[in-house]
Amino acid sequence: MKEREKFGSRLGFILVSAGCAVGLGNVWKFPYMTGNYGGAAFILIYLVFLVILGLPIMVCEFSVGRGSQKSVASSFKTLAPEGSGWHNFAYFGIIGNYLLMMFYTMVGGWMLYYFYRMLRGEFTHVSAKEVEAGFGQMVESAPTMTFWMVLAVLLAFGICLLGLEKGVERITKVMMICLLSIMVILAVRVVLLDGAGEGVRFYLVPDFKEMKAQGIGNVVFAAMSQAFFTLSIGIGSMAIFGSYLNKSRSLMGEAISITVLDTFVALMAGLIVIPACFAFGVEPGAGPSLVFIALPNVFNKMPGGSLWGAFFFLFLSFAALSTIIAVFENIISFAMDLWGWSRKKAVGINIILIILLSMPCVLGFNVLSGIQPLGEGSNIMDLEDFLVSNNLLPLGSMVYLMFCTYKYGWGWDNFMKEANAGEGIKVPRQIRFYMSYILPVIVVIIYLKGYWDKFHSWGWMAVAFAFLLFICVTCFRRVRKKA
Repeated sequence: MKEREKFGSRLGFILVSAGCAVGLGNVWKFPYMTGNYGGAAFILIYLVFLVILGLPIMVCEFSVGRGSQKSVASSFKTLAPEGSGWHNFAYFGIIGNYLLMMFYTMVGGWMLYYFYRMLRGEFTHVSAKEVEAGFGQMVESAPTMTFWMVLAVLLAFGICLLGLEKGVERITKVMMICLLSIMVILAVRVVLLDGAGEGVRFYLVPDFKEMKAQGIGNVVFAAMSQAFFTLSIGIGSMAIFGSYLNKSRSLMGEAISITVLDTFVALMAGLIVIPACFAFGVEPGAGPSLVFIALPNVFNKMPGGSLWGAFFFLFLSFAALSTIIAVFENIISFAMDLWGWSRKKAVGINIILIILLSMPCVLGFNVLSGIQPLGEGSNIMDLEDFLVSNNLLPLGSMVYLMFCTYKYGWGWDNFMKEANAGEGIKVPRQIRFYMSYILPVIVVIIYLKGYWDKFHSWGWMAVAFAFLLFICVTCFRRVRKKA
């Protein structure tokens, strides 16, 4: 049997895992959510939830990956009690990774396209209406969207084809270092703009009156959701990197390092976006359009704006590509673990498969724009994002928690032995009750709240609760019967 690939260094593991966590949720969604929910007060609550929600689940994923030395496709089957039903979760993990890439590759292409446009100076001396029209023209052009999506797919799979250490680790390390460097340069440039000081105060000085005005419950739930989703936990995207890790370091310490790096990127992104918006009178809580419509107008008003805009979209491209590469590595590992395919064969087949699977999302903005699966104004991307973010991620996190803490799964003792193997910060045994009972309840609340935010309907809440109950009861009966 061929020996499993390993990371060449601890830094490589941290930067690649952080690259998976550091995605568009950090650099696209976090700034406009901070702007919308009151600035620094939102950030404080977000940081608290990041520690009490994200860290424990990340450690669970890493432990399952390192303990099994497999991807999510085989990890539960390797570690679960013989004859139990835990291996069925493999299908949720595989589906989740493919679904994520069905729209994420397209958005990664958007970032590459806007980097190209900024580099060419296409937004120089144009009006705000022309900038807005430019985004509309992009999404309405199926050939343009397809070209940049395919480019993102080929770039990421090309890197994965080189192997874990020579490709994924080496190139992601360079991208992450460049990403961090560009962010620091941009942040320094932005905070020195005239009028940026007010934005810095809004971003760094908590104003709980502003939080109250937004609604305390709304701010808390928004911070909780952002903290939960920012680390890409729940579908095995982190477990794969645990499977490439040796046992020299404990997993809590590694998870803390990755979370700190992920948080640094999110905070720096906000420090770039929000003061720039204040400096040029742009609404920082403008929503998803902030990056593609509002910020090009900001850079258009800055001296040397095309260059700074190109840097901004280059770092967004690195953030998107680091996640795409990480998830592609997980997808490649599925085929290698399940069917014994070579890396070259897995890459070749998945290039074709991912491009074909991404096309409905691309066409959903133009040719298939009449399809509105979640109601008026929605599109195919909204459906795919909803299935991943509001369903597979929280339900998958529940599975990891139950598998690592309940006796009918891998069990608390096995989890603790794996998580605390090696030097570094250990998982304290005193948090067993919290991880077994309190944390799953919080995850359920996030899951149900996601349905409420999407549909504002008690009927849909009832459907979500019934689905969750069905999954839990079915899994519990099967696992207990076979144990």
